[in-house]
Amino acid sequence: MWERVRSIIIKEFRETFRDKRMLIIIFIAPLFQLFVFGYAATTDVNHIPTAVYNLDNTRQSRDVIRAFSYSKYFDIKYYVYTDAEEEKLIDKSRVDVVLRFQRGFARDIEAGRSAALQLVVDGTDSNTAAVILSYASQIIERYQIAALEGGARIALKTVNAIPGVDLRARAWFNENLESRYFFIPGVIALIITIMSLLLTAMAIVREKEIGTMEQLIVSPLKPYELIMGKLIPFAVIALVELVIVTVIGVGWFRLPFRGDIIFLFLCIITFLLTSSGVGLLISTISSTQQEAMMSTFLFFFPAILLSGFMFPIENMPRIVQYITYINPLRYLMIILRGIFLKGIGAAILWPQLCALLVIGLGVLIFSTLKFRQQLS
Repeated sequence: MWERVRSIIIKEFRETFRDKRMLIIIFIAPLFQLFVFGYAATTDVNHIPTAVYNLDNTRQSRDVIRAFSYSKYFDIKYYVYTDAEEEKLIDKSRVDVVLRFQRGFARDIEAGRSAALQLVVDGTDSNTAAVILSYASQIIERYQIAALEGGARIALKTVNAIPGVDLRARAWFNENLESRYFFIPGVIALIITIMSLLLTAMAIVREKEIGTMEQLIVSPLKPYELIMGKLIPFAVIALVELVIVTVIGVGWFRLPFRGDIIFLFLCIITFLLTSSGVGLLISTISSTQQEAMMSTFLFFFPAILLSGFMFPIENMPRIVQYITYINPLRYLMIILRGIFLKGIGAAILWPQLCALLVIGLGVLIFSTLKFRQQLS
């Protein structure tokens, strides 16, 4: 049996590596995706283009402007002097926020009254607008406390008493709150999924297109031997890609790796049961490689959206949250982020690992039975 399986494995590796373009798709394209997502997939909002509309032009207003410009979040790009200029910058998306000081800003501060500072924010992207308002509130609050400690009277916000509560935030696992560290483990999961899924589906359909499936059927190969010979090479390729993208993620993007490498491989191998099973099922119901490719993406994109890669599952409607329980990518995302960022292992992640194992075995057994029916 193992001689026959080994022959199929060698044949698949030769078929895969014979075409240089296929090598580019297998090894170069995932690296390109990793770099694109590593640099582009970020929710960090820094260097916000900002305009200033200062009708007060006093020391107090300039102090606030200085506090904004000295932060890493706001870049003062323009100074405007009319409402038309302000609207033009917002309409053309040259700035995301305008700091507007009304006349009497400093006078109100010195009199102990509430001083008005207006933030005109481009709300096209609601997430970015919310982050901008949060940053601005923090800067103004720090300026207010500094002014109070210096003996100035300021009423930008209501302060009941000073000293007050000393709130010190501490972030675990991602100390600098880099969104890149959150996304890159997800990118690793996506690369492994799409490659193992697509290569498995395409390899078996290719046999149908070129007419060699009938030769394999009449050969001494048993159905399970043919399936093993088809699935094992692409599982090996997926593990090699895991090593490559992990090394680049840790070495180039400084992604922390705090977990156990052996447990990581165990989880990926368990997940490959599902992706290989789905690829086998797609190859069973597809007649051409184009049909297999379209079916692959029909499964892949909903799996991404329901995995928690981009959108928190907790924010989805309740019925959609229930659907995510049958999505293997959901569990893989939790496992990879837990291993890389938190350094946790089987003691914490065993429910996700068991879910992957159950889904993987179920899908693989069902796909194998369907494939054997097609061969018989």
